[in-house]
Amino acid sequence: MAEVDIKSFDPQEFRLFQQMGSCSQHFNEDFIFSEESMNVETPQILDKGLMEYGCLHYRRRCRIRAPCCNEVFDCRHCHNEAKNNINVDQKHRHDMPRHEVKQVICSLCGTEQEVQQVCINCGVCMGKYFCETCKLFDDDTSKKQYHCDGCGICRIGGPENFFHCYKCGCCYSNLLKNSHPCVEGAMHHDCPVCFEFLFESRYDVTVLPCGHTIHESCLKEMRDHYQYACPLCSKSVCDMSKVWEKFDMEIAATPMPEPYLNKMVWILCNDCGKSSEVQFHVVAQKCMNCKSYNTRQTRS
Repeated sequence: MAEVDIKSFDPQEFRLFQQMGSCSQHFNEDFIFSEESMNVETPQILDKGLMEYGCLHYRRRCRIRAPCCNEVFDCRHCHNEAKNNINVDQKHRHDMPRHEVKQVICSLCGTEQEVQQVCINCGVCMGKYFCETCKLFDDDTSKKQYHCDGCGICRIGGPENFFHCYKCGCCYSNLLKNSHPCVEGAMHHDCPVCFEFLFESRYDVTVLPCGHTIHESCLKEMRDHYQYACPLCSKSVCDMSKVWEKFDMEIAATPMPEPYLNKMVWILCNDCGKSSEVQFHVVAQKCMNCKSYNTRQTRS
């Protein structure tokens, strides 16, 4: 490429060229400044009102219009508590279909709009965590929310800590990956104590040794009332060996009256499922197979 001989420029043209270059430099500096300003202001707009709005269930900066009854609520749980309780006529009770939500209302400016993370009017982020599939907004990301394609809904606790069991139909802790007994659709039923639908429950759920599921709080309440058998299948919910040893001592210290010394009965063990004929005792009957006292008399 041929070199340009600056000397060939007219002095007046050269001064004009220098002025243009100077203007161009100022324009670039102004552009960079305004871009930096935008980068500073944008997060401030997005985070405006962070953790200041929401309800008992979620911290979020929007409300949702229920597609089922066209009313506005803070979240689907607020809707379900208002529309599905004993004070509502049974014919009108219903839950909100979360995936069918179409409209949300910004809590800061009141603009109603289609479901999206950032308000189209004021530019605020309506939820730090946002799931377009579940129409879920939540500013409290300490829950480590994630969407599970297997469940079809959002879970909490972080995807790195859970796995989806396709037979049970739910996400379980990685601690149970190779040890939990699979029961088909184990989570797709009500808690056997409080009758809340476990699959969509917001409370911690635990898996019993038999494979059935129950709220942790409900299991604790059972133990507080000395109930140690699964409400669904009657199998022991924990290691009862120490208790059975006490039963042995109690039976040894409680001899039966003469008429009952040779009385035999048939029992079914709730733990191992085996039937056996054993000597009757008023305290309990012991399974001859697994040595459990969690048995029931089937015939005398």
